[in-house]
Amino acid sequence: MHILPNLKRLEHMYPIEEGLTVIGVHSAKFRNEKDSNNIRAAVERYEISHPVVNDNVSAMWRKLRVQCWPTLMILGPRANPLFVIMGEGNFEDLKLYISSAIRFYKDKGEIQRHSLPINLSQTAAMASNMKFPGKIARSVTSDGSEDQLYAVSDSGNHRILIIDAAGSVLHKIGGKQSGFVDGNFAKARFNAPQGVAFQGSDVVFVADNENHAIRRIDLKTRSVSTVAGNGTQGNDRTGGKGGREQLLSSPWDVAVYSTRDLDMSFHADDSRAPSKDVLLVAMAGIHQIWAVFLEDTIWWKLKKYSAGTCWAIAGSGHEQNRNTSYPHSAAFAQPSGLAINREAKEMYLADSESSAIRKISLHDGKVMAVAGGDRNPLDLFAFGDVDGKQYAAKFQHPLGVAYNSQDGCVYLADTYNHKIKKIDVSTNSATTCEFREANGAIKRFNEPAGLCFDASGQLLYIADTNNHELLVANLADGSIRPLKLNFRVPEELDSTLDGGKPTTITLKPAHPIKLPSGASSSSLCVTLNLNFLEPTTKLTDGAPQRWSLELPSTEWHCEPKNGTVDGSSLELRITSPERVISPSNENGNNDEDDQIMVNFKLNLCEGDICFPKEFSVQLELRYGSVEGFVTGDHYDAQETYELQLSRAKVQLHQV
Repeated sequence: MHILPNLKRLEHMYPIEEGLTVIGVHSAKFRNEKDSNNIRAAVERYEISHPVVNDNVSAMWRKLRVQCWPTLMILGPRANPLFVIMGEGNFEDLKLYISSAIRFYKDKGEIQRHSLPINLSQTAAMASNMKFPGKIARSVTSDGSEDQLYAVSDSGNHRILIIDAAGSVLHKIGGKQSGFVDGNFAKARFNAPQGVAFQGSDVVFVADNENHAIRRIDLKTRSVSTVAGNGTQGNDRTGGKGGREQLLSSPWDVAVYSTRDLDMSFHADDSRAPSKDVLLVAMAGIHQIWAVFLEDTIWWKLKKYSAGTCWAIAGSGHEQNRNTSYPHSAAFAQPSGLAINREAKEMYLADSESSAIRKISLHDGKVMAVAGGDRNPLDLFAFGDVDGKQYAAKFQHPLGVAYNSQDGCVYLADTYNHKIKKIDVSTNSATTCEFREANGAIKRFNEPAGLCFDASGQLLYIADTNNHELLVANLADGSIRPLKLNFRVPEELDSTLDGGKPTTITLKPAHPIKLPSGASSSSLCVTLNLNFLEPTTKLTDGAPQRWSLELPSTEWHCEPKNGTVDGSSLELRITSPERVISPSNENGNNDEDDQIMVNFKLNLCEGDICFPKEFSVQLELRYGSVEGFVTGDHYDAQETYELQLSRAKVQLHQV
């Protein structure tokens, strides 16, 4: 994943027609990654635009004697090997080698400048309007209120959704295009965000994964700011800086922990000691756990941390499954999910590449095994699908964890096994959870990645990533149901309220309107009738309903040229200038065409849901002879159009 941005840069610098073709070869580690359907989903999720080969039995890997991921091989036009580069961060070398090779083979006339027929993989339309949701988190209220909010990372759409328990979308933060922009909810942009965590009920922290940044969402001011990272990947394994000066590497999850400030004047358990919030970060890219200190804090071993600074607090940076009493001597392998046990002052983490669930004492930093993986810290291939105790249990690349204080269990998204499992933390025993749909069938997941509980601990919210949906499982009766999202402003009419460009639908009549040449004056009366496809749809009472007219030139006339829609119809009387048609264009040469555009900005309601609707009606006018017309006479043309309005589209019918 870390080299994908560099490959995109190279593909932009040297497109196929200039001599460079990028081909990905996927040699899997996990069984789940050998399935072409899962690879296809990953290709789309990470917006890969080049072909990817499924080397599902690692035949190419072995023949080419590849030793590590990633390995890049540069071939000449006869498939002759030129260079081999291993590892990350080699963009300048790649650029040098490729530019030199292209120049060399162009001089020899061996570069073909044709394109290639590449069809990008596309997922079928998602009814949920989500795309590869990654994580979900619940708000925290000090008064025990059950009016909870949930934050969802809609990763494939590069945005964060704030919803209530019923699925109503209260805020859409960011756009469907990736970017790295702070500002209000309309302007802010993310890049494949993953982990989300509430601080109280008004602030959400986001692990903005492919921006290598931590972002902060303020629901009160409706704004997004950057806490750490600047959009580029770093390799700092110590930290100490803050804001955009501190480079990060693929943060995948976040969790907020409140700790007693270990000031010398207070004992650690002294209730008088002030509580300080610390943001914990699963730094998957460099296999560490980091902390963002939101306030001046004294923590482990009485070390002082300044507000706003980021520090590596556990993990050496080596990719291992090493548990020790000394946090900086421990080692992780792509930690990707975090969950806090506040009573025990522990944090559980999904260590994906070791296929293990592990925990860290938040009292002193000790790192311990929970379940999965292997005793050998160097064995990162101890994966499978086995219920059992501690190391006897086997998982496959888990990405999400959630702790339930009601039953004392850690629930995990066993992502590549497509299952939800739970671990009794008193015995470290893991078992598989089965949930049944309304028809009695056992629910089948597809790479679930995010989990959280409601305030009661009875309902488990699941981000089922490759099924593009949220699910709610009831632990009491084992039932499960989809959580259908209700967008207050429909997705297909996303307007400037959420920062996207206003939806504009340009429509043309079925047949061009002919206006004669040589007339002393010609007028066109256009009537637009607004009808509604749904009986519950209507113009919003008291809201502005505006229209405006765009004419081909100043020689055209219409009064007025803008106004408000009164009732259900709009009548326009437009006067055209005299136009002389030569024999060569009598049949309507395109050079003689003109267009009239009628723009609408309406406010509609369907039941209790109100939303804006912007669209344009484009009328093509074509000049030509009209039978029975006498030069010098006045000519009138009448056109009537029925506009059938609904949420998703406008249908135009000519009468």
